[in-house]
Amino acid sequence: MGPPLTWAGAATGTLGAPMPQQPKGRPTGVVASNRRARRDYEILDTWECGLVLRGSEVKSLRESKVQLADAYARLIGGEVWLVGLYIAPYSHAAVQGGHEPDRDRKLLLHRSQIDELRARLDQERLTLVPLSLYFSDGRCKLELGLGRGRRQYDKRQVIAEREADREARRAMVRSAKGTE
Repeated sequence: MGPPLTWAGAATGTLGAPMPQQPKGRPTGVVASNRRARRDYEILDTWECGLVLRGSEVKSLRESKVQLADAYARLIGGEVWLVGLYIAPYSHAAVQGGHEPDRDRKLLLHRSQIDELRARLDQERLTLVPLSLYFSDGRCKLELGLGRGRRQYDKRQVIAEREADREARRAMVRSAKGTE
């Protein structure tokens, strides 16, 4: 029998083999993404921002119990708020210790970023759209996009361009296989 399993050995699963770690500053995994946003809006610029959350909300997010599709962001009184984000109540939370699933959540941005957002929203006809929700260095982050709404014909045009690109790539692969 080998040496006794220490706490460090128990955490790694094997003795002496370190656990692989995610590089710092990189997203560890997308919890939720808003695929409709990229279809319905032309995203002009993106920002990464933090969220003000309660403990049970973070635990629900780690279980991916969130709906991002109907959410949007608003500037209210010099602050950015996320409206319509649904985070399901944590299954193991106490009755009084849970959270309200549909509450508005404050987004954390620098003052210069908020001022830039306000200026662009006032000058152009744009909207703030949440694109994805993920964890980075153990903290929940939101990718917020500044987008312009697409009309129906714009959506069709984007789909047609994507299909044309896909067909061109297929043709290139076919011609490369035929020449070999």
